[in-house]
Amino acid sequence: MSDRLHLDQQQLQAALPNDPAPQAWLAQELSQQYVASYKPFNFVDGEGVRCSLYVSGCKFNCPGCYNKAAQNFHYGHPYTQALEDQIMADLAQPYVQGLTLLGGEPFLNTQVCLRLAKRIRAEFGHDKDIWSWSGYTWAELQQESADKLELLHLLDILVDGRFLAAQKDLTLQFRGSANQRIIDVQASLAAGQVKIWPKLTH
Repeated sequence: MSDRLHLDQQQLQAALPNDPAPQAWLAQELSQQYVASYKPFNFVDGEGVRCSLYVSGCKFNCPGCYNKAAQNFHYGHPYTQALEDQIMADLAQPYVQGLTLLGGEPFLNTQVCLRLAKRIRAEFGHDKDIWSWSGYTWAELQQESADKLELLHLLDILVDGRFLAAQKDLTLQFRGSANQRIIDVQASLAAGQVKIWPKLTH
């Protein structure tokens, strides 16, 4: 039994996520605008107290994905105006620092994520920050569709890159494998190159 378990772990580490060509996966063709879950007032999906929206659908298929059910674009329930209004009401609480977009893959669900991010900027400006996790790397997003770039420009923090089982490290801050980075989006856009979140400790 232990030999079989060891073999399964080796196979998992040897397997790799999917690597799309630029603009091969488009939200307008893939997204069903479904939400896997919404978790208000949590402390694990970024800095401070956060409201986390888990969108449904991802094609990276990272071996060892912690949220495999949410890879299905029809998982969960449709995004609704009522849910959006609830998120905005929760974000309005003074102790909430911001919103986190996860999945699934937020950049394959831009219909939902852009709508919410734009409303946050319209109603809160930059008083509330927006974090997102993505299987896309920063470099890949620079070659992507206009909707993905628009979403990127609305973010404060991007945790980029696929989860790689061979580089898994549970001691890392806000990420699961050592290849992933916590990127200060606005500083990176201004500099024209990746700038790592200045509060990174490990």
